[in-house]
Amino acid sequence: MTLLLERVTFTYRRRRRPVLSRFTYEVPDHGLTILLGPNGAGKSTTLALLAGIVAPTVGRVLFSDTNLTSASREYRRHVAWLPQRVPTSPQLTAREYVAYIAWLKGESRSHAWDRAGVALERVGLAEQSGQKTAGLSGGQLRRVGIACALAHDARVILLDEPTAGLDPHQRSVFRDVLGKIARSTPVLMSTHDVIDLADAATTVTLMESGRVLHHGDTQSFLDHARSDAAPGRRAESAYSALMRLDSSR
Repeated sequence: MTLLLERVTFTYRRRRRPVLSRFTYEVPDHGLTILLGPNGAGKSTTLALLAGIVAPTVGRVLFSDTNLTSASREYRRHVAWLPQRVPTSPQLTAREYVAYIAWLKGESRSHAWDRAGVALERVGLAEQSGQKTAGLSGGQLRRVGIACALAHDARVILLDEPTAGLDPHQRSVFRDVLGKIARSTPVLMSTHDVIDLADAATTVTLMESGRVLHHGDTQSFLDHARSDAAPGRRAESAYSALMRLDSSR
């Protein structure tokens, strides 16, 4: 699998300065990748381009070496996009909603229903499958969103700050689920909080002002931490060191 932004420039209509300029980025084809950076770094724009939600002003989006700038329906079957808030239908149960999304992605009704049950079990929501989505917690709704991606065989999952607003326990459960899913399906998750850099993360990409400051495995990121950083603060220390290094240039 190749999912790539190739020399992409993107500008919002009301802004003169591009959010991204001649930006190239390839999504790792395995594991959980954390797209880290402060608010305004370009993380959400990068994900929106990869998901086909917006089109680049200049440049191309490639999936499996095919130009997918137009974000075809077939592309969206293979690339799952989960915004911060999962747009559920309150009157549907968790299983009905996941099955509905799978049906929209091209699955038959019976197959979508079966796949929904399996997907909800994979994200630890089998017991809540018959519960209305309106009664689910924020963390459970995020997992419903993951189940939607699994139910239609997405080949890559894109998540935009999915842990925002979750309490520490919900964050922990959600990250555990992502770690398990990422063993078979590549996941790219944006965040501005180094707390989300869990042990399950395979790769870290740090962005600032539309540029990549660091891209590599998790250990190469943590190697930037101060030698005297406390064990539980190494990610924070590495983040600060890389940001300081960039500002000094």
